[in-house]
Amino acid sequence: MRIAHFSDLHYGTAMLDEADRCFGAAIDRAIAERVAVAVISGDATDHALSLHEPATLHLLSQVRRLADHCPVLMLQGTFSHEPPGGLAVFPLVGACHPVHVATCIQQVALVRDAWGVRRWQASQGWCFEAVPADVELVVSCVPTINKAAVAAAVGAVDASQAVGEQLALLFAGFAPINREARARGIPTAAVSHGTVFGSLSEHGVPMAGFDHEFNTGALFSAEAQAVMLGHIHRHQSWERDGTCGLQCIAYAGSIGRFHYGEDGDKGFLLWDVVAGAARCELVPTPARRTVDIEFEGRPDLETLREAVERHALEGAHVRVRWVVADEDRHCVDRAAIMRLLAGAAQVKLEGRIMPVVRTRAPGISQLGSLADKVRRWADLSGVVPECVLGCLAALQQGTPAAIAEGLLQDGSNVIASDDTCQDLPS
Repeated sequence: MRIAHFSDLHYGTAMLDEADRCFGAAIDRAIAERVAVAVISGDATDHALSLHEPATLHLLSQVRRLADHCPVLMLQGTFSHEPPGGLAVFPLVGACHPVHVATCIQQVALVRDAWGVRRWQASQGWCFEAVPADVELVVSCVPTINKAAVAAAVGAVDASQAVGEQLALLFAGFAPINREARARGIPTAAVSHGTVFGSLSEHGVPMAGFDHEFNTGALFSAEAQAVMLGHIHRHQSWERDGTCGLQCIAYAGSIGRFHYGEDGDKGFLLWDVVAGAARCELVPTPARRTVDIEFEGRPDLETLREAVERHALEGAHVRVRWVVADEDRHCVDRAAIMRLLAGAAQVKLEGRIMPVVRTRAPGISQLGSLADKVRRWADLSGVVPECVLGCLAALQQGTPAAIAEGLLQDGSNVIASDDTCQDLPS
């Protein structure tokens, strides 16, 4: 069975053009490949959407176009992106084939009735008691887990470990049905949304922590041939060839490039799944091109001009970053940078200001005289105090006119001639 696996569409106000262009191109390719089933593994939306918003209308139109070609399975993603109930409208689009939305842990089967009509049949509980008749595909669905509910049940300290332990037991519990389906020559898959321990983020950061939902061993234990994941925006996969045949776990990654600095191609996965094996291939989408140009100090316009010529930034989305000291923050010519990058589709300027660090002098407020405070400050700052005290004495004893006259002559009656004063700031 050929399955198109899409994930992390993130339809919303900010990135509607990117999401719709890439998802539309992916659907065109999936239809041309004559896929039998389409799976969207979470985060179809970027935030809560109202029905009248353009992002909602575009997403509904694309899902209906996909469902006119083949049955579609949608999974509940991250609650901050897809609020509970936000996907309930999709089964009502009225396409040629059914759309099933999995919002709870369950197994669903693609069945064909006596008239040859294909439909989704969901299990009554978290899994089937037996594989239904006339089944073409069995899918085990594990949507986003509500960690707050787990924390309320077992305590916040033990919540992360409890989620991982319970999910491992859950996936192992799917194995008997998948084993029965495999014996009957029926392809099996699992779909979920979360983080695999050891996976890489879209910025190349290893996801190594105790609060990640899955590990590859737990996912393989479901004995499904294909494990289709969402949430991480970088495509990556793991394979195991064992007693269950060739199993494959894969993230489709995000459909488009929604952030600067993301590594790798963007696209969707084209799966070929049979009863004893599964393989996938990443099909790239026309995601936008992003370029980062970074400077350790003030942006050098000549270097920037060379980068524009070397990388052909016409139509690209460019981010220029720099780091400057606080006193140089106004020396950056933003207008000149924008002129050099006039051909870019978007320019984002990010300047990081290094603040001036001043040494505090503990206990200085408790000293009685100003001279004692100056000695305390000089001791902590590594400054010879005599010169500063000489200046302080001149300020206390002399008039402004006398101090100015002394400075204009040779400064001998105002500032001590000791060489240690040469290193003091003016």
